[in-house]
Amino acid sequence: MTIDTDELTTTGLRVPRAILISDLIAGLVNAVVSIPGGIANGVLAGVNPVYGLYSMMVGTPIAALFTSSVIMNVDATSATSLATLDALAGIPEEEHLVYLVVLGVLVGLLMLLFGILKLGSLVRFISNSVMTGFLSGLGILTILSQVGDLTGYASNAEEKVFQTIDTIIHWQQIDWATFLVGLLTILLIVGLDRTRFSRYSFAVALVVTTVMVAALGMDSVAVVGDSASIPRSLPSLNLPQLSLIPAMFLPALTIAIIALVQAAGVSQSIPNPDGEYPDPSGDFRGQGVANIANGLAGGISVGGSVSGTIQVQSIGGKSRWVNIFTGIFATICVLLVAPLIEFIPMATLAGTLMVVGVQMVNVPRIQTVWHTGTISSIVTIVTFVITLFAPLQVAVGVGVVLHGLMFIYQSAEAVQVRRVVPQPDGTFVEAEVPAELSDGEIVALLPVGSLFFAGAAEFEEQLPEIGEAHRTVVIVGLRDRDEIGSTFVRIVERYTNQLDATGNKLMLVGMNERIMEQLEKTELMALLGEEDLYPAEAQYFAPLNKAITAAEKWIALQPTDE
Repeated sequence: MTIDTDELTTTGLRVPRAILISDLIAGLVNAVVSIPGGIANGVLAGVNPVYGLYSMMVGTPIAALFTSSVIMNVDATSATSLATLDALAGIPEEEHLVYLVVLGVLVGLLMLLFGILKLGSLVRFISNSVMTGFLSGLGILTILSQVGDLTGYASNAEEKVFQTIDTIIHWQQIDWATFLVGLLTILLIVGLDRTRFSRYSFAVALVVTTVMVAALGMDSVAVVGDSASIPRSLPSLNLPQLSLIPAMFLPALTIAIIALVQAAGVSQSIPNPDGEYPDPSGDFRGQGVANIANGLAGGISVGGSVSGTIQVQSIGGKSRWVNIFTGIFATICVLLVAPLIEFIPMATLAGTLMVVGVQMVNVPRIQTVWHTGTISSIVTIVTFVITLFAPLQVAVGVGVVLHGLMFIYQSAEAVQVRRVVPQPDGTFVEAEVPAELSDGEIVALLPVGSLFFAGAAEFEEQLPEIGEAHRTVVIVGLRDRDEIGSTFVRIVERYTNQLDATGNKLMLVGMNERIMEQLEKTELMALLGEEDLYPAEAQYFAPLNKAITAAEKWIALQPTDE
């Protein structure tokens, strides 16, 4: 791949004039097409829509200054908005702002801490199966959460799933004018997405349906101004109330994890203009700083957005300035047209969020998980179901724990013990592990798979029974292992004692320095004897060959029963 030398300079703020002008235009376009999404995120979070716009005005440009990713778009996402809705459940509307401030600052501090501790690599512990189930569940929740605004019917049911069922049962109470506006919004977005004007689909749908409702006097259609007042002003500085920290800490941790995992998808898939992939921990720090500032402004917590970053790329963004200009132009737009936002139909925002919800259900990703195996599929399904009915932090936590437990089980089941037999030409062939040892034989065993926890127990079950064997040597290879666990140490200790008691011997081969230290500290070296331990060497099978030669000599020196 060839890299334009001009692009090498776009990793910082000093960029060529041509790129700066290009990003100025791209930032304007991005602000215009993203404002409907910002308003919708506020609605999705269950707060004043202006707080969703604050995320664009504050969080997006500040993140652009500090993230390792040059053009990562950092904004409120459907996932962070839904998590915010969950965090603010039961809190009176007039208190939303004070809780949002504490929540945002906590999210930022946690992200910043994760970045300082260089925990970017830890996102790999949240598996693709967990995230697929979680994001799919969030997509469905996004859709279901908008059924009320789409239909004009306010269900009294508790859960979103049951609210949808209740709406279907009471379909006669649907406000058909409201439903028509929402349906038209969806049709406009889907239709325009198939044309070269796809980037403007949300903005066009918003303008068309808003004008239609006003022009036709559709009084039964609820608009944003019916439930919230949009101020024509810049966000003000709000200090967090420390007494609310305990209540908001767990939701903040959940949002931080969700946002960082989503951002890691950008870090790992979209390189910087110089061709290098950004540091996830650096992105953690940048998002942390952005969320602290965004929280003080009262915005919804932000995180790296894959779809937003792709959108920035598609409109020609090349440097950090594209997201900085996005925030600047979003601020200008809010100051100029804030009162007009109050005329936007709630059904229009519901339609846009439903389209976003459908897009979150990534069918190819689900198919990949489904075809990967039973365990991955089970983890995805369980995480998906829990996401629909339980708090989001519970869904993520259960998914991670479940996958961890199933990984341990799978690792244990995957352990195999193979026997290798030396040949006259110096090579080895694989043979069946004997169920029981025979007198005077050498059995060289190479365990394959994890020897930790349940894997060690599985290894023990596959060891040959000692029976009545005498003068037999069992050799266990530990090549290519970084260390051994205490369970494995106890198993080797137990098997060694059994062999010694019946006049047999155990040898270990291929250990690295770390394992040799473990053998010494656990006193297993003293039990086995240093002469029966053969550390790893540059020549792969040299320790095994030495052990076999020593075993042959030992067997020859042992008295027979005859």
